Amino acid sequence: MAGYRGASSSSAAGGGGAAAFATRVLLLLTLLPLALAAFAFALQWRGGMRDPTGAAWPADTQRFPGMENSPLGSSSSQGGGGSYFAVSSASSSSAAADCAEILGRSASSHGISLYRGWSFDSDAAITPKICITGSTSASLHQILPWLYYHKVIGVSHFILFVEGEAAKPAVTSVLESIRGVKIIFRTKELKEQQDRSRIWNETWLSGFFYKPCNYELFVKQSLNMEMAIVMAREAGMDWIIHLDTDELIHPAGAREYSLRRLLLDVPDNVDMVIFPNYESSVERDDIKDPFTEVSMFKKNYDHLPKDTYFGLYKEATRGNPNYFLTYGNGKSAARVQEHMRPNGAHRWHNYMKTPNEIKLEEAAILHYTYTKFSDLTSRRDRCGCKPTKEDVKRCFILEFDRLFCLLK
Repeated sequence: MAGYRGASSSSAAGGGGAAAFATRVLLLLTLLPLALAAFAFALQWRGGMRDPTGAAWPADTQRFPGMENSPLGSSSSQGGGGSYFAVSSASSSSAAADCAEILGRSASSHGISLYRGWSFDSDAAITPKICITGSTSASLHQILPWLYYHKVIGVSHFILFVEGEAAKPAVTSVLESIRGVKIIFRTKELKEQQDRSRIWNETWLSGFFYKPCNYELFVKQSLNMEMAIVMAREAGMDWIIHLDTDELIHPAGAREYSLRRLLLDVPDNVDMVIFPNYESSVERDDIKDPFTEVSMFKKNYDHLPKDTYFGLYKEATRGNPNYFLTYGNGKSAARVQEHMRPNGAHRWHNYMKTPNEIKLEEAAILHYTYTKFSDLTSRRDRCGCKPTKEDVKRCFILEFDRLFCLLK
């Protein structure tokens, strides 16, 4: 009996020790994730996380006309050789703080979450460095979601030529508080410099010279692109893309949803990448925020089987003169290199060689075309053209615009 009781007690002790060990393991597995989560929360709360796409512009870039009107940009020039592109943290800290509040309010109405307190540090190791340039007269509520979407997918720098609504101080002060965004105003000095461009002596754009409205805009975009090439080279950019503020890049086909990853996988011998464009198909007449409310697009014919394209062409066009209401030749990203020039608003070229280009099979430009009726009327009214066949042909390039302007 004594031996039996001794064996029983030692067995019970062994079982108790195993249970205690299992309890400790379970407790450790429970506490470890909680501790890691608390540590990550503390880092974010202190602003310790970094956005590597918010890289600063180098301080030795060339000055251009149109930059001196910038309240933030002008304050960053120090001495005789200050940079138009470097934002001084000392002189603009209070303005940036005010703008942070504006950014938070503006973006929240578009469903975009901006994290106040994040530090946008420069990271020279990011490759490739991507720059978007564009000419815009859009409002802040249109530009901000467009800008932050492209920052998320890997664009680090923006060169924006502004006019109209986009050139108002309330808009530009906010935009210039965002790292990597540079604003160029259409000043008299800028126009005089562009009037001396070599583009005016060449034939590839001559069919658009000295014509009003859309033709004038096309020439202006090309001149701005020419200037943006110089800025992008001096800022050490690897790729440059010309994009309007009603267009989003859709980097489908990459290993992750990233424009940087998409361009990183492009072979070294490729100079230019073509993104076919998709055109929005608006289903309602009360759209307020196109980027979040419009979800249906007409695919580019480059991304469609030919039998589908031709078989459904009549249904897809719905009586319009073309498959797309606006352009159908896509947009392009080009490697920043010597002797570059624009080739219209949709392509790039090189004075010394024919660029080697590829067309992407999945990635696209999402073009939010005429999502509001006001988009049509403002396009018509800004030109001041008479509703006659002769005048609308003189003012507008696209057949749909011409037809709309003839409506009573």
